[in-house]
Amino acid sequence: MIKIAIFDDNREQRDALSAVLNAADGLGVVGAYNSAHKVAEDVEASSPDLVLMDIDMPVVDGIKAVAILRARFKDLRIVMLTVIEDDDRIFAAIRAGADGYFLKQTDPDRLIQGIREAMEGGAPMSPSIARRVLRMMEGRQTPAPKPDEFQLTPREKEILSLLVKGYTYKRIASELNLSYATVNRHVSNVYVKLRVHSVNEAVALAVRKGWA
Repeated sequence: MIKIAIFDDNREQRDALSAVLNAADGLGVVGAYNSAHKVAEDVEASSPDLVLMDIDMPVVDGIKAVAILRARFKDLRIVMLTVIEDDDRIFAAIRAGADGYFLKQTDPDRLIQGIREAMEGGAPMSPSIARRVLRMMEGRQTPAPKPDEFQLTPREKEILSLLVKGYTYKRIASELNLSYATVNRHVSNVYVKLRVHSVNEAVALAVRKGWA
């Protein structure tokens, strides 16, 4: 079962989302919190596999909460679930270490699919968010340094390019005829060399430097 913790200051939305996720096959909510001011302690206590994080919350906002969690729980999957479509905050969340980004109006079935994709190593996003990322890529004006500066191997560069395209670990393994474990090892090496902690951070760096 995929264990999920929800951080959202809107009680009705927390309750509705909990009901949807608990009814889904193989998913279960282990914690639902109205604030992120004790986010590390709450995650430690509930031990989720994945966190759904709102952005606009009192005391500690969702972006700061992601950074706190990423520093302490390296393997935790974190997906933003918010109404915010502002470019700066989208990329702030990605830089903080979010693994995915969905808008609250997302169809429940797509959200559930996205949760499973994130657990498989993907970087799921709502279509409008993905379009913003693509526009950022298309808006590049000048060539940027290549990933050679980070001493990525040809295979690591190939896998990074597929991550930018939104491929999951499973799909990359199939595309390159590799085992899932081998893909996971290569991605871990990419994280170390790029000094990032999530797929979306790696993708954001690749986009920002113009590698994709």
